[in-house]
Amino acid sequence: MAIQSIEFVSRHTRGIHSHILLSLLPLVSACASVPLQQTGTLSSYDRLQPAAGGLLTKARVSVDKPSVLAAKTVLIIPTTFSAAAASAKLSEQDRRLVANAVDRSVCIGLSDRFHIVLPPQTADLTVHMSIASVVPTDETAAATSKVLDIGKTVLTTTGAVDIAVPIPSVRVPIGLGGIALEGEAVDPTGRQNAAMLWARGATSIFSTTRVSPVGDAYELASTFGDDFSELLVTGDDPFRSKLPSLPTMQRLKSKFGGAPKEAACDAFGRNGVTAMLGGKLGFPPGWTDNGAQADHQVPATNSPR
Repeated sequence: MAIQSIEFVSRHTRGIHSHILLSLLPLVSACASVPLQQTGTLSSYDRLQPAAGGLLTKARVSVDKPSVLAAKTVLIIPTTFSAAAASAKLSEQDRRLVANAVDRSVCIGLSDRFHIVLPPQTADLTVHMSIASVVPTDETAAATSKVLDIGKTVLTTTGAVDIAVPIPSVRVPIGLGGIALEGEAVDPTGRQNAAMLWARGATSIFSTTRVSPVGDAYELASTFGDDFSELLVTGDDPFRSKLPSLPTMQRLKSKFGGAPKEAACDAFGRNGVTAMLGGKLGFPPGWTDNGAQADHQVPATNSPR
């Protein structure tokens, strides 16, 4: 009788698991549509080719592999907003946080191979990124998704729903945000050595939910930084089919708030465990990310005479 009971519970559990997975299938394709855009900030768009592909990311890339691999130093020009992206109804603080998230991610990623320098120093490659467009996140839908996600967590951790495989985070498939960017690396003569157009929207499944108009753009900014820096570190299309690799120790250290490998990356501030937990809880980026160091510098004033 005990064996039969165990078998019944096992079949019941598998049934719940299968039902949950089937109910999530329509959400896999639910994502924000963000087109690739040219803003005119790249020195050339002529050699851009469709990337090797990706289920979620749209991209076009160009790279002169020998020139990129020969480079040893990089100067990062802070990310800017295109006129179209700047017209989105976002606060100035949110714009700065998203742009700085791009710079921080690119700097940490490039540190795997390059020495990062700051002005007025010159470098083998000068890198600049531009935010082409931002699709704002609907805060009400994001908040609803977070409530559902917390409810799901309570059910699974209390044993009310007992399944072998955890239920993935699922969002309400409306009001999803996204971001489109472009970036390039040029040599001291201004010749383009690498370039990328990139666009991605949040999905209803397996995406972090932050209750903020830039919640999705902020999270995806780091994803762009990973892809763009990989293009320069390897000289290859980062979207080509390949075996997954573990992040380097320097990236893991930076992810948890440690000192970056390249001191110049500290100009873009540090994010650590607090920011990671804040993302899990749905906090807006401004609650956990202090932004760039320059945002906290007090302008010098003349002393009274």
